[in-house]
Amino acid sequence: MLDALRDRRFRRLFTAQVVALIGTGLLTVALGLLAYDLAGAHAGVVLGTALAVKMIAYVVVAPVISALTAQVPRTALLVSADAIRVVIALLLPFVTRTWEIYLLIALLQSASATFTPAFQSVIPTVLPDERQYTRALSLSRLAYDMESLLSPILAAAALTVISYHSLFPGTAAGFVVSATMVWRARLPRLTDDGSGPLRARITRGARLMLNRPVLRGLLAMNLVVAAATALVLVNTVVYVRERLGGSNTEVALALGCFGFGSMVVALALPRALAELSDRQIMLTGCRVLPLALALAALIPAMTAPAGARAQTWSGLTPAEGGALLALTWMALGAGVSMITTPSSRLLRAESDSASRTAVFTAQFSLSHACFLLTYPIAGVLGALAGLSITAVTLAVIATLAATTAARVWPASIPVGGEVVTAGG
Repeated sequence: MLDALRDRRFRRLFTAQVVALIGTGLLTVALGLLAYDLAGAHAGVVLGTALAVKMIAYVVVAPVISALTAQVPRTALLVSADAIRVVIALLLPFVTRTWEIYLLIALLQSASATFTPAFQSVIPTVLPDERQYTRALSLSRLAYDMESLLSPILAAAALTVISYHSLFPGTAAGFVVSATMVWRARLPRLTDDGSGPLRARITRGARLMLNRPVLRGLLAMNLVVAAATALVLVNTVVYVRERLGGSNTEVALALGCFGFGSMVVALALPRALAELSDRQIMLTGCRVLPLALALAALIPAMTAPAGARAQTWSGLTPAEGGALLALTWMALGAGVSMITTPSSRLLRAESDSASRTAVFTAQFSLSHACFLLTYPIAGVLGALAGLSITAVTLAVIATLAATTAARVWPASIPVGGEVVTAGG
């Protein structure tokens, strides 16, 4: 897997990704503490709104910026996005009103919506060899999972000696290093001339994806991933604290189990993809996730709440329920990684150098649009109807999406056939 790091350009880009991810993780912790200082008990409302602003930026801004910057050299575009993120990270400690948080987060996430798809789309050009590219994707997935595990630990360690306001300069420093590594990578120039009406250019990537059976299957798989991820990110704290009587540390451990399952698959995928097709592995993930969600629906019914005298039909104690939750969360992480890690291989194979940025941007935007559906279901339905009904609902959504993916992407359709272009 580490062979991909022998390429100097990719090594610098990977370093930029890792450092920027750590900075983003520190920002997440600092932003939560800042919201609490400004809003107290209403901090959850502030953070929830900030998350909604983030998703809207990802869904709406990414394709617009991609169309407007089609002719901008990738190095200049990525460094500019990092520069904007540096400035915003340095401004956040000085906000005194919640609307200022929303404004700065909108700008920050718009910069991220510019950076991420452009960054992802340039990697296939830097690593044209398919085996190296597959290993690079696994490394990238590992970086995301390690960030989710290590950033809270780093933030907690830092907060023992400094105030949370000092985390914002740390975030800015991460983006500075990211910009420096990108600048030194000497990225290839684009072949996209950016011609055509603006509306056509904005929707080009989405139309390309809808014109290809393989990518239509990927669009459906995005919803499977969103259903599983929403349950984990939104409801882990409810499972652990309210149902199983666990601590904040155990919440972190449960989320770590999700990341561990993802990392195991990411490590195994380069070898697995040498033996199995992308479709086989990704549809396996589509089978694992609905089953794991169904098991997540059984955990509340099988486990009596901590301190309760009532017995459940299974007789599981909270500790045993916690062990079952850990295994279920590992299965969810593994299933998500089976789909998300190979997805960029499909985008690369189903596009050419002129359309690649548009396709990667469309995937970035449309995959996050799925979360606009699953996040509210996980949160609102979880509060109104309980964990079991929420997990069952998400399992049904995942099952329908997985079935759709298998049908719109038949086994007879190979990955990387002739690219069908959408006008403009």
